[in-house]
Amino acid sequence: MIRIAICDDEKHMSDHIRAMASDFFRKKNREIQLRTFSSGEELLSYDGQIDILFLDIQMKGMDGIETARKLRDSKFRGFLIFITVLKEMVFQSFEVQAYDYLVKPVEEKQFEKTMERLYTSMQNASEDSLLVQKGYEGRIIREEEIVFCEIIDRKIYLNLASGEVVDYYERIENLETKLGSHFFRCHRSYLINLKHLKGYKNGTACMDNGKEVPVSRLRSKEFSSVVLQYMKNM
Repeated sequence: MIRIAICDDEKHMSDHIRAMASDFFRKKNREIQLRTFSSGEELLSYDGQIDILFLDIQMKGMDGIETARKLRDSKFRGFLIFITVLKEMVFQSFEVQAYDYLVKPVEEKQFEKTMERLYTSMQNASEDSLLVQKGYEGRIIREEEIVFCEIIDRKIYLNLASGEVVDYYERIENLETKLGSHFFRCHRSYLINLKHLKGYKNGTACMDNGKEVPVSRLRSKEFSSVVLQYMKNM
């Protein structure tokens, strides 16, 4: 499922974007969840996941640029598309890693052109991502966000760089085959992301989020070889 948010203080524009987004993903046969917000303040109070955000730049109260800054500071990693009446305003969008911008009034042809590029980017990004299925909910997590994985009582716990821990049911053997070559099974209960490895001492891998992960004696020799090879290829 793709989670989409639209933040605009003009209801007719929110409804317009909502209709075009629904139509676009219906043609792609992709399930979406749509939420609308009428202000930056309202959007910032939402703590759910957002994959694609359509954000109006000129709004009453907090404008779109400031809202985007606060979102990025709070580790928002989704695709950001600004909606604006002035092309000149878009130069400020680079600092908040905006994917694109749409000029009002947003025409369907303009919208579809942007969305086709974005959809291709999402497809490419998913190659380095993990789909986590929890009940009826699905969530895409980029591999680079995962510091290490731990299994406890048949449940996987993904420790993310943001500090969040995501848990779901999965066999660690299955997870190991899904993740990239920069993940190493250092212990029967742990997989670590070498990109987040900070050091190694006394049979313990020190990760850059401050956590320590045990390295079993049986895998310590292989671990040293893998780390050296990884450093050579960096």
